Amino acid sequence: MNVNFYVTCIADVVKSGVAKNTVLLLEKLGCQVTFLEKQGCCSQPALNSGYTKQALLGMKNLVETFEVNDYPIVAPAGSCVYAIKNYPDYFMRANLPDWAERAKKVADRFFDLTDFIVNKLGVTDIGAHLPGRAVYHPSYSLFRKLGIVDEPITLLKHVKGLELLPIHNQQTCCGFGGTFSVKMAEISGEMVKEKVEHVEGVEPEYLIGADVSCLLNIGGRLQREGSKIKVMHIAEVLMQEGK
Repeated sequence: MNVNFYVTCIADVVKSGVAKNTVLLLEKLGCQVTFLEKQGCCSQPALNSGYTKQALLGMKNLVETFEVNDYPIVAPAGSCVYAIKNYPDYFMRANLPDWAERAKKVADRFFDLTDFIVNKLGVTDIGAHLPGRAVYHPSYSLFRKLGIVDEPITLLKHVKGLELLPIHNQQTCCGFGGTFSVKMAEISGEMVKEKVEHVEGVEPEYLIGADVSCLLNIGGRLQREGSKIKVMHIAEVLMQEGK
């Protein structure tokens, strides 16, 4: 299957290993991956901050970029996927119905990585192997906004040697929320502090997530506290092979 890869800003700039492993994973599953170089930011930071008019140019660029083919578009970050799926509404509010129609055609082709693997490719067992105890963090964007609940868990349960541990308030937000962590830094800090306390309480070797931004936030807190817990994106986990 031919697919487009949408790298996202954070994966491109900060978490290149996530981007690399996502591409390798898709190729392992038999996909021919296309990377359209004109892709840019999804404009989520501006949209979340209320600067919808200023975001329109970047939104138009992304729509134009992915109109060149009709392949599915896969991204390793649910927050970006959710932002793009709301493009039609933003264009309609800006009285740009033609762009709204074009945006919907592109948005309908966007998939979170785990959603694509399980529901589009029909794969639940990648053949990965990672021994150890892990906590999975269900990001707000994936869990509540996109309704992607079981797909990441299903994939992780098939990783040989991996034990998933429940934690208190597992489904609560980590406090990142894009620009929320900047505008409401004190509240955000308390939220991630609480999340880390719950994670550390069960003494896992790994903290796993499917959204890059959440992992950046939680991982930063773990690092500042000197924790030895390894933070991994699910794409990195699924590329682990047994010896």
